[in-house]
Amino acid sequence: MQRLFMMGVATVALVTTPAAWAQSASLTPPDPAGRCAALAGWKGANGARILSATYNEAGPAKLPPPNPMAPPPGPPPQLPAHCEIVGIIKERTGIDGQPYAIRFHLRLPAAWNQRFLMQGGGGTNGELGDALGRTGPGAPALAQGYAVLSQDSGHDNAINAAPERGGAPAFGFDPESRADYGGTSLPLSVGAAKTLIGAFYAANPRYSYFAGCSKGGQEGMMAAQRYPDLFDGIVAAAPGMSLPRAAVAEAWDTQSLAAVAAKPVTTASLAASFSDGDLKLVTRAVLDACDADDGLADGLIGNYPACTPQKVVPVLRKAVCTGDKQAGCLSNAQVNALIRVQEGARNSKGEHLYASFPWDAGWADMGWRVWKLGSGDGRIPAINVMMGAPSLAMVFTTPPTLPPPGLQGLMDYALAFDFDRHAAKINATGGAFVRSAWTDIGARSPDIDAFARRGGRMIVPHGVSDPVFSVNDTTAWWQEVNQRTGGKAAQAVRVFPVPGMGHCAGGPATDGIDAFTSLVAWVEQGKAPDSLTGIANPMSPWPGRTRPICAYPTTVRYKGTGDAEKAENFTCQAP
Repeated sequence: MQRLFMMGVATVALVTTPAAWAQSASLTPPDPAGRCAALAGWKGANGARILSATYNEAGPAKLPPPNPMAPPPGPPPQLPAHCEIVGIIKERTGIDGQPYAIRFHLRLPAAWNQRFLMQGGGGTNGELGDALGRTGPGAPALAQGYAVLSQDSGHDNAINAAPERGGAPAFGFDPESRADYGGTSLPLSVGAAKTLIGAFYAANPRYSYFAGCSKGGQEGMMAAQRYPDLFDGIVAAAPGMSLPRAAVAEAWDTQSLAAVAAKPVTTASLAASFSDGDLKLVTRAVLDACDADDGLADGLIGNYPACTPQKVVPVLRKAVCTGDKQAGCLSNAQVNALIRVQEGARNSKGEHLYASFPWDAGWADMGWRVWKLGSGDGRIPAINVMMGAPSLAMVFTTPPTLPPPGLQGLMDYALAFDFDRHAAKINATGGAFVRSAWTDIGARSPDIDAFARRGGRMIVPHGVSDPVFSVNDTTAWWQEVNQRTGGKAAQAVRVFPVPGMGHCAGGPATDGIDAFTSLVAWVEQGKAPDSLTGIANPMSPWPGRTRPICAYPTTVRYKGTGDAEKAENFTCQAP
C-alpha cells in the first residue's frame, strides 16, 4: 500500500511541472509591475489559474486585526515592492459534496535574491497564509529578497468549515482533502510557485527552503521524507510528524486531568482542576529536583534528559497536602494525574501509543496550561478539547465521525475515547479511505536518504516544555535516523531541544532563535551548527538572557565562571 501511495503522489506531481505551466503565456514587460500584471491571465495544467496578481509598492505590511488573546503586536514589518499572487489548483467536488481546491499565496519581490522559501501552515490549516516568511527574529524573508509561498493545503475554512459539519476539521470526511492536508498539496503548490518564479524572473531559484512549526513542522518532515527534491534546506520546528498519535495523547491527557476535576467534567471544571498556584508548585518541585544538573540553578533545566521521574516524583510527593487540599500544597490526585500525563498514552496492554513527555520548568506557563487545561479564568477552553477532539474524530481516525455538538460534546467525546478500540482507527482503512490517517498524515519515517544524498539539510528546534508534541518523540526519531545512517544523522539533520520553551515559542525559555539563518549558512556555506543562540523573550523571567541551544544529544553546561546571563559562559556537553 505504501508503494502504491508513493506512485500516486509522483503522478500528481508531474502535472505541475514548469513545462506544463509555461504553455500559458510568456512575460515580455521589462518592469516588475508590468510582469506582475501579465501574470493575471495565466492558466495551467490541472485547472491551475491565477485569481489575482497585484503589484505592491514598498511600505508597511497590511496585517489582519490582532488576536485579543495574544500579546500586543509590534509595528508591521516594512515590505519591499513586490508582486502578490493568489492562485488556485485542482478545483473539484469531494465525496462529501463540498467544493475543494488548493489555494496558494506567492509574493515575488522586485529585488530578488534568487532564493525561494515556503512557509508552513498551522493547526488544521485551511488558511491561505500571509506569505511574508517570518522565520524568527528580524525582518521577514520577503524583506530579505526571498520569493515566499504559503498555501491552505487543499481546503478553505471560509467554505469548508460549516459548524453543522463539525467546523474546521470537517475536510476529514473527504479522503483526498485529508491526503492534501497530510502533504500531497506540497508538490502541487511548490511546482506552481517555482514555475511562476521562472516566468517572472526568467530564472530559477538557486536555493529553495522551507520553514514551519507545528503542522508546518510536519510539512517539513513530509517534504524531506516523501518529496526530497522540493527543498535544499528545511526548518521543521516542533514537528507534528506523529499528528494522529499526538491527537490520541491529547485525549489521554484530558482523561488523566479530568480525574482531578469536579464532576460532571466540563471545560470549566477541567480548567479549575489546577490553579495557577498549583502549577507553580509543580514547577518549583521540578526545579528543585533538576535545575542544578547543568552546573547552575538558574530556572532552566539545561540537562533535561537527566531530569527523570525517579528524581522528580519524590520531590512532588513532598508537596502533597497532609490533609484536605488547600492553597500551598497539591493533592495526591493532582500528582498522580501529572505523572500519568508525563508517562504518555498507552493501551490496556501498557503499549505506548505516543511518546512520554519530559519533566521541565514550563508546566506553569500559560501556553502549557491552555493546551492541557484551558485558561484559569475560563475564557479559553483547553485546546486539547477544542481542537484536538474534533480533529481526532474527523481527520485522524477512519472512518471519520462527527463528534457531539458544542464544547461539552467535544469534552464527552474525549472522555469516552477508548485507547484500545478507538486508537486503532488511526491505522484503519475502509470504503473510500484506501489509506489510513497515519499513512496520509504521519511523517515519522527515518528514511530521509534521498534528501540527504542530494545535499538537503534540516534543523529541528523543539521546546522541551511543548505540551502537545513531545520532544521525546523527536529525539527518538533522530536516533532512528542515526541508526539507519550508521551514526551519520548529524550530517543532514540536527535537533535542538529548547529548555523551558512551549509549543513553537514562549515559556520560561531563551526561545528567540534564528534557526533559519543557521540553516542557510549550512546549506550554502557548509557551516553545520553545533548550537543555536537563544534569547529570552520579554515575557520570560529573564528578558535578554542568552543561552546556547545545543544540538541533541549534547546539553548545555555552565563553565563555572562568568556572567550567567550570557551564552558565552556556557558550553554544549556530550552525554
